[in-house]
Amino acid sequence: MQGPRPVVLSGPSGAGKSTLLKKLLKDYENVFGFSVSHTTRQPRPGEVNGKDYHFVSREQMQKEIDAGEFIEHAEFSGNMYGTSKGAVQAVQAQNQICVLDIDIQGVKNIKKTDLNPIYISVQPPSIEILEKRLRDRKTETEESLLKRLSAARVDLELSKEPGLFDLVIINDDLEKAYSELKEVLLEEIKKTEESRKS
Repeated sequence: MQGPRPVVLSGPSGAGKSTLLKKLLKDYENVFGFSVSHTTRQPRPGEVNGKDYHFVSREQMQKEIDAGEFIEHAEFSGNMYGTSKGAVQAVQAQNQICVLDIDIQGVKNIKKTDLNPIYISVQPPSIEILEKRLRDRKTETEESLLKRLSAARVDLELSKEPGLFDLVIINDDLEKAYSELKEVLLEEIKKTEESRKS
């Protein structure tokens, strides 16, 4: 695949991935791009096909998966989700660093491809702090909160596997976490900005 190396961001919900990403996108406008995932679920009100997701039928998605068109895919509550090679290439074609926000299972699947991204795990300082952050959001029912915490425990355990990530960021101080993130991406950011100028 041509263009800058993609970035795989992983970590449990509430670890602070979105906050770090927002800062990155603000500081480096047009340097980063998101691949648009495919899903077989129905669009929610306001969602745009091709922008929020590529909404496809199960048959179509399965056909493309069988043809090797997907980097990773998974099934959640009866719907399929996945990242296609084409979606990543579309971002790279615009000379942007493609950011993939992917769960730990997806990370293991990507390891089997020729994508060669920079793997970064964003983690909370502890499960207790993660629980507090999720509770403070007030967006979860007790049941879904417990599900997220249990998924987080598994996620954190699996992410200890040596060599799985190029960088593990413990997000207990946002500024510090952000500078660690920037540092590991600086080389790709520079390359992207320079090739823009030429």
